[in-house]
Amino acid sequence: MIVFCHLLNDNSGSPRVLRSVIAALAGGRGENLLMVGSQGRGVLEDSEIEVRRYWYRRSRFRLVTLFTYFSSQVALYRALARARDIPRGAVIYVNTLLPFGAALWGKATGRRVIYHLHEVSVTPPLLRRFLTWIAARTAKRLIYVSEDHRARLPIAGVPAAVVPNPIDPAISARAASSAHERKEGFFHVLMLASPRDFKGVPEYLELARDFAARPGFAFTLVLNGTPEEVGAYLGEDLPDNLDVHARTDHPADFIVRADLLVNLSRVDQWIETFGLTLIEAMAFGLPVIAPPVGGPTEIVRHGREGWLIDSRDRAALAEVVLRTADDRALYEEMSRAARVRAADFGFDRFAKALREVVSSVAVEVDNR
Repeated sequence: MIVFCHLLNDNSGSPRVLRSVIAALAGGRGENLLMVGSQGRGVLEDSEIEVRRYWYRRSRFRLVTLFTYFSSQVALYRALARARDIPRGAVIYVNTLLPFGAALWGKATGRRVIYHLHEVSVTPPLLRRFLTWIAARTAKRLIYVSEDHRARLPIAGVPAAVVPNPIDPAISARAASSAHERKEGFFHVLMLASPRDFKGVPEYLELARDFAARPGFAFTLVLNGTPEEVGAYLGEDLPDNLDVHARTDHPADFIVRADLLVNLSRVDQWIETFGLTLIEAMAFGLPVIAPPVGGPTEIVRHGREGWLIDSRDRAALAEVVLRTADDRALYEEMSRAARVRAADFGFDRFAKALREVVSSVAVEVDNR
């Protein structure tokens, strides 16, 4: 049995990857279990295993959120302790550093703990040190999503593996049947992100404004939040060439209509450990713009599948968007290269690597 533990179920990258993990390690509905915080409804609703919720609430006040977060981990520990159907041989699969209550319970009861890490930037720094300290003392194995990620978040004393994130099979199937064709005289730039400044949303708005006077350019921004949250974050002073959408369960609906996908995370505030939307867009043949640091540098080769650009360099961003739009031969070459590179992130390869990690922990314990 595997008990998967996660904090916030939304449409961001870490729950989307966890959904793929659950599918890769699938047993029958009664064989595995998902413990998830009570706030949030997102992609994990589609999980084909039993879901149990523990108390969690966020607040717009940071100190209140910190208090409710620690309270949620007490609630998670108690929920696991009260469960009578989790066998001694169960694996406790902790998704991100945050559900540390599950790791503590697993360690206290002699169960195997695996951490699947997705983040580098955890604030405040004291919280990051606390969470990595817990992981170092409870985990049998760590899973990172890129080599850069492992180097930036070292946790000493625990064996680690790098398992790059996969493209969801449904998206792969749709991409395989989609013949991407640019519309003549039209260029559509897409960004999928959280409504946070460090994700580069202000830079994207400025990029749209830089092209406001140019005919044939359109910008679409899809933010992972409710319509109310998106409206409150963006305000009303938006470029006329920008179309804004709240969170979506179907990012491929937007990717299939785009010509270029951008990830403009600020390199001095947020390091992308991977870049799930990048490989999804590349599967459809879209060139991409990504940060020149972190996990994206292991996915995108500058000038081949897209561009590695610091989003603070406004002139460079505008230049590569214009070049990608204007040079049709370059665009077609990048589009082909993007599809080829995306094939390296198939679900079958991911599932095989993941099963090897879980099996190695089981063998290690059995041989003690």
